Amino acid sequence: MAAVHLRIGDLVWGKLGRYPPWPGKIVSPPKDLKKPRGKKCHFVKFFGTEDHAWIKVEQLKPYHAHKDEMIKINKGKRFQQAVDAVEDYLKKAKGKEQNSDGKAESKGKKASNKPLKILDEDDEDLSALKDPSEKPVKDDPHFHHFLLSQSEKPASSMEPISKRLKIIEEVTGSTSIQAADSTAINGSITPTDKRIGFLGLGLMGSGIVSNLLKMGHVVTVWNRTAEKCDLFIQEGARLGRTPAEVASMCDITFSCVSDPKAARDLVLGPSGVLQGIRPGKCYVEMSTVDPETITELSQVITSRGGRFLEAPVSGSQQLSNDGMLVILAAGDRTVYEDCSSCFQAMGKTSFFLGEAGNASKMMLILNMVQGSFMATIAEGLTLAQATGQSQQTFLDILCQGQMASTFVDQKCQNILQGNFKPDYYLKHIQKDLRLAISMGDMANHPTPMAAAANEVYKRAKALDQSDNDISAVYRAYIH
Repeated sequence: MAAVHLRIGDLVWGKLGRYPPWPGKIVSPPKDLKKPRGKKCHFVKFFGTEDHAWIKVEQLKPYHAHKDEMIKINKGKRFQQAVDAVEDYLKKAKGKEQNSDGKAESKGKKASNKPLKILDEDDEDLSALKDPSEKPVKDDPHFHHFLLSQSEKPASSMEPISKRLKIIEEVTGSTSIQAADSTAINGSITPTDKRIGFLGLGLMGSGIVSNLLKMGHVVTVWNRTAEKCDLFIQEGARLGRTPAEVASMCDITFSCVSDPKAARDLVLGPSGVLQGIRPGKCYVEMSTVDPETITELSQVITSRGGRFLEAPVSGSQQLSNDGMLVILAAGDRTVYEDCSSCFQAMGKTSFFLGEAGNASKMMLILNMVQGSFMATIAEGLTLAQATGQSQQTFLDILCQGQMASTFVDQKCQNILQGNFKPDYYLKHIQKDLRLAISMGDMANHPTPMAAAANEVYKRAKALDQSDNDISAVYRAYIH
């Protein structure tokens, strides 16, 4: 976007990263909130939410001049609600100008004892613009994870994170950490003062690191392909030359790589993590691997005095970008607690499942179910076509029934459009199915459905679909 001359009080369209512009108003930032160094930017309050963000000048456009253009290119219920909120705001402002008692009303509001909102001094009460029944903005995949959200009571942002969490303890002994209110969900997170390292900037890791940085964490990154680090260095990350260097520099080092071999090599290989582990250092394995790999890594890390946690994530590239992952953790409970602000930044909830190995077992079971389900959906779509039925009608009926979900709708629409851009690699879900079947064998438990699905994914891989999305399993049925 071209740079424009703007000032406090102006209505704007603010663009956040790769995502669509959103209507907002330039307001005065809180006194204790510093402007990012080296950047020309304005503090923007976004309509339809209670969210704020520092937005670079070149990422802002005047609201009125670009309204028609933005409405044409952006769709969605929440976006339309935000635009309607702007229009309501303008009508109220125009009404006040025509009201001879407007100034007296304004003074009366300033003298009130309502909790201070983070708005500029000439702004009016915008609470009426937010639908009280509206879900937290985190439900909006185009928006939430770039925002610096402020609650209506600024003091709440100074509370310890533990006060803004609800801990759900189950009979099984697992624990779930979830955001207790929309303030925590929308991004009002107090980042840990611990130095964070992150190894692996693939589909999942990239979104995780982006959210850690946006929520104010100090992050050092490393990736086997060094060029992938450049974008994050521009966003404020530090660069580690080797996994060992990252582990030695940081208090908590996360890793997220493709498979058990990559996870082992990262720790045990030349200049690996193990060389940088010292007493008290924490290592968090986020890769989806087998329990045996987790046991091995846990033993070698703790043998050096380190602390170990496994924390594989359930989700996709989009959910990673949106900070909506589900984190399954197991191992050292104190590391889990130390990671609370990180887990809030990257996910919507996290579960602590006890001893190391439990999280990998649970993740493989979840991915086994997801992979088998996706193969069955593809089979249904192709059977509909083979029997002369409309695939779109099949999808429409499916999405009105008990199996309706965002996952089904998105994957099926992508299939019908021939769009197999990876959100979760097909080769990775096949790997997870293989590991789940092996886990079943070791437990002497049958997994015939997973075994059948695995064969379909293997055929898809033979058709060069490995680096496509899991929905490309569809192609195994049409070739």
